[in-house]
Formats: sequence, structure tokens, C-alpha cells
Amino acid sequence: MPKVIKIKKGLNIPLAGTADLVIERAPLSDYYAIRPVDIHGVVPKMMVKEGEEVKAGTPLFFDKNNEKVIFTSPVSGVFVEVVRGERRRIMEVVVKSNGKNEFVDFGRTHLQDLSREEITDKLLKSGTWPFIRQRPFSIVANPVDVPKAIFVSAFNSAPLASDLDFVASFDELDFQTGLDAVARLTNGKVHLSVDALNTKLQAFLGAKYVEIHHFEGPHPAGNIGTQIHHIMPINKGEKVWYVSVQDLIVIGRLFNQGVYDATRVVALVGPEVLKPKYYKMISGAQITSVVNGNVKVSNDSDLRFISGDVLTGTKIEAYGYLGFYDNMISVIKEGNKPEFMGWLLPNLNRFSISRTLPSFLMPGKKYSLDTMVRSGERPFVMTGIYEKVMPMDILPMLLIKAIMINDIEKMELLGIYEVGPEDFALCEFVCPSKIEFQTIVRDGLDVIRKEFA
Repeated sequence: MPKVIKIKKGLNIPLAGTADLVIERAPLSDYYAIRPVDIHGVVPKMMVKEGEEVKAGTPLFFDKNNEKVIFTSPVSGVFVEVVRGERRRIMEVVVKSNGKNEFVDFGRTHLQDLSREEITDKLLKSGTWPFIRQRPFSIVANPVDVPKAIFVSAFNSAPLASDLDFVASFDELDFQTGLDAVARLTNGKVHLSVDALNTKLQAFLGAKYVEIHHFEGPHPAGNIGTQIHHIMPINKGEKVWYVSVQDLIVIGRLFNQGVYDATRVVALVGPEVLKPKYYKMISGAQITSVVNGNVKVSNDSDLRFISGDVLTGTKIEAYGYLGFYDNMISVIKEGNKPEFMGWLLPNLNRFSISRTLPSFLMPGKKYSLDTMVRSGERPFVMTGIYEKVMPMDILPMLLIKAIMINDIEKMELLGIYEVGPEDFALCEFVCPSKIEFQTIVRDGLDVIRKEFA
């Protein structure tokens, strides 16, 4: 029997709208976009002009902070627009699809014939390098670094998350090729984490050239930060990399087929979806191709469309685009309607982590939750509630306070190098003080990164 790492602290949110194990090919969108705001730390510099024809794999922009890191078009067509926000910040780089599968040919290659430098160069030129991210700081990895280890999570424990056994079953060969490729980028090990109870896919359990770890427990057991903490905690000065399963599949296709094929399996989920299921679609697609006619409320102002999961995803419009790293679209109600008597009124359809409401009597019930915060931000309350959902050896409240007062020494002592914003998503969800934990943690990581740059 393999050793099982049991996670006891955490919380599974019983949200309705899990995707059925049914997959369809989504209709091609007219427009696709890369959103630089999804890729933290990247400052884009355009490499194409409006009206210029592109293929899947044609460079669109590079990162000013590291000119080797480029981002390529996910589809063939015409580059039509740069959407800018405040202070002319680039928010979206939009390509109009021509409906054809035209790819830049990067050449099929056998990994055993390539050196580490040649593998890195191919990943950079194809635009697949940004799929490899680094802890600490949760940013795109620097190609000149050699990480202590590389981590991959073969399961996702977030609310309504994709079944990665089902997703990867369509691309097992490409997944293994992707693992083989990233394994050549480190002198250490590749650590693959699986669900001790639910992972059955042989591509995961029998993966080659990796060290497999079995996890059991509630969310955030599937978070890469939780897994790194329990397998190989990060100390100051150390760097590890991580890649998601679907991004590894895209990397595998690059070597097996010689093209940047950004097709991925996306779960459309949530209590407001009529038929939650999986779609094959291209990264950056406009979500209208799958949500139109498949949501319960006709008035879009009453719905929250989220690229990603409900805890860590990004709010987008009904005509918005799938995020660069996202493999799911969540749809829930906006909490914009007043409530009579608020929490004082008994309600069997409201979830609570405490015994204030009767939800604790119905452990198997699924709930249709909305975005209502119910009150505003207020001073921290010493309740011990954060420690109940934080399965890392971290003191959440003390670390957040150190970040808020910009005390770098205390941040380091309290474990800032081990965490990412998503590791505090549950703390934010249960917080009685309505503190935006994830935003604060991101600000703290940015301060540390600039301080020691």
C-alpha cells in the first residue's frame, strides 16, 4: 500500500451543478483572446500590428520583463484589437478566427534527441513556456533557472472542478510526453500527486519518470500549494515549478505533432447551468459559444460568469473569454437582491460552515449559492476559523496582518514563500470579517519579489 498523505483541515463546498461525464466539441468562436491580466507579473509588448494575419503559434506579444517569454495566437485568423484599461494597460489581445486549423510548424521531435536547452528553446518559441509557473510568487518560470523540483497535481478538489481522470483519458500519450519534457528541465524530481480514493486512470497511476504521492482529504488537498507544503516545503532562496495536467497535454502535443494546439477540455458548471457538461474548446475562446441558451436566467445581469472556479476564478462578462490557465466556466447567481430579515430567517437552502443554519443536518445536500457577501469589511475577529480550513503549517491571520503593515521580516518568518493567493481562498470564504485574503497575499508576494529582485 502506498503512503497516503491525509489532509484533515479544509472544506468541501457543496455547490450544485457538477458537470456530467459527457463531452461535446464547442462551436468555433468568432473571436479569441489572450488576457495578460491572467498571467501575473507579465508586462506585454506587442509583436504584431492590427490587421496582420496569424496562425496558431504566431507570436503576439512578449514579456518586457523577460523578452524570451512570448505568447502566441491560439488560433489562425487576423489580429484585430488590443483592448486597454486604466492607464492604457493591455487587458485583452484579440484575434478574429478564420475558422481554419492553420498552425505554425515547429517540427515533430523525439525528446531523447534534444538537450535541455533545445527543449527550453522550443517551449519558448511556441508560446507554451508560460504554462510552467514558479513558486514562490506564482509567476511564469524564468527559463534560465533550474528548479529544485517540478510539481503536477492529477486531481482538483475545488468546487465543481473537472474530473481530471476523465479529461486526461483522451490524451494519455500527450500527457506522458509533457511529463517527459518537463522532467528534463530539472535536476530534481517530478512529483505527481493523485487522489488516493478516486484516481483510477493508468496514465496517472502508472506515469513514468515521476514520484507519485497519494493525497486524501477535503479541499484544498488538490491545490498545488498544499501538495508542495507536504512534500517539499519551500525555503527562502529555493524555487520549484508547477504545471497543470491540461497544460502538460498541450506541451506533449507540441513535441508529438509539432504544433501549438491549445485545445482543452473545459467544464461548464454551476447551479445556473441547464446542462452542465464538458466541452472541447480552444484556450481563449469567447464563452458565448457554450453558455448561450444553456443558463437558467435570461437576464445576464442576474448571473455571475466566472472563468475558473468560484473561489479563485475571475469574473468575466457573458461575452468574455476563457482565461489563459482556466479549464472551467462557473455560472452562479449575482447576490444583488435584498433579503428579508437576512440570516435571522430560517432557510433550508442556505449553506453555512457553522450551526447557525440547519445545513449541518443535511451533509449530502447541494446548494445553489450566490455572490452575496452579507455585510461589509470589519476588524479581524479572533475565532480560530481560518486555521480550520488551512491545512498548511501557517498562521493565516498573523501572516495577513504582517502583509497589511508591510513587515517583510515577519512575512518571511510566517511563511510567505510557501503560499500563493489560492491557498487563502477558503480563508476568504469563511472569513467573518469579509477580508479579501487573496488580494492581500498577492500584494505581499509582489512586495517581497520587488524587495529582493
